[in-house]
Amino acid sequence: MQLALPTQTKFISFRYCCFVAAVFLYIPVSADIYAVHADYETTPVVTKGDAADDPAIWVNHSNPAKSLVFGTDKKSGIYVYSIKGKEIAYRAFGNINNIDLRQINDTILLAGTNRTTQEVVVWKFSTHELNNLSKSKQLPDPFLVTKSDINIYGLCMGLINNQIEIFVTEDMGPNVQIWSVSDNSLELKTTFSNYGESEGCVVDDYHQKLFISEEESAGVMRSYNLNNANYLSETIIDSREGNIGGDPEGIALYQSSASEGYIILSSQGDSKYNIYNRTEPHAYLGSFRIVGNNKIDGASDTDGLEVANFNLSKKFSTGIIVVQDGFNTDGNKVKNQNFKIVSFDKVLERLQR
Repeated sequence: MQLALPTQTKFISFRYCCFVAAVFLYIPVSADIYAVHADYETTPVVTKGDAADDPAIWVNHSNPAKSLVFGTDKKSGIYVYSIKGKEIAYRAFGNINNIDLRQINDTILLAGTNRTTQEVVVWKFSTHELNNLSKSKQLPDPFLVTKSDINIYGLCMGLINNQIEIFVTEDMGPNVQIWSVSDNSLELKTTFSNYGESEGCVVDDYHQKLFISEEESAGVMRSYNLNNANYLSETIIDSREGNIGGDPEGIALYQSSASEGYIILSSQGDSKYNIYNRTEPHAYLGSFRIVGNNKIDGASDTDGLEVANFNLSKKFSTGIIVVQDGFNTDGNKVKNQNFKIVSFDKVLERLQR
């Protein structure tokens, strides 16, 4: 399928006890680690325990304030929220772990990993369908479905040489599959090794680069040059010996221009979000934490995250960052996990001082 350049390509576990999670609300911050508060939070997912996982954002260009946040309950299905966190739709699809989104003209593709069936799945929407989702509250059946021969886990999408490709990582294994999306099928293009278990990834379409996190034993974030056919041209950007605490998890790309911007990484073990320069050598620029206030609790133990750099509203003039919260509380009550929504204005304001 020949694809035009996208209208919007991201341009513009209960592992901690109550005490540890609470500590992150009051932890002192160093010069390169600062604190921000969430503006909104989503309603909790339906499943108890470690369930919420990965968000994706659709920017509504005709009415930015009506943009949507997709979020997975990795034990049941997919939610759709407003950018203020209100639940708009939900459908049980199975154990959908990671999702990512690309828009091609009037067509929106949402891809995900279904761990119940070990399938890569793709949904297709028109802008009209998503504009009217608050009325219909119905998510359609997948547009494309194909079985994978690895234990699928993480996922991200990229526009590589005008071709939409889906990158799928392996649970408890090093394999990364690349699937090409056509009008009627998903075709496995190749498989390469990221050395160890990986989950989070993001593709920089402009620079034709893949950023991917390797958790468990290594704890590193790498980049791959997608113009290299055998994918052996890889660079380690950061590790536990540097600025990553515990597992590196979700990764997102914030574009400040066509070629510049930031890579945001969830440093899960110390509940912070690392910021790196988008351009080589991807220098570490600092970190922030999402802390609680008297309205919304902070975020900790984050798996997936996503950013949008479009002006969505007065509050979100430079976009938003959405993060999974592994320990969601309301006062003294522990609730099911959810997602926190933060104005990217706050991130940039402190970063650029």
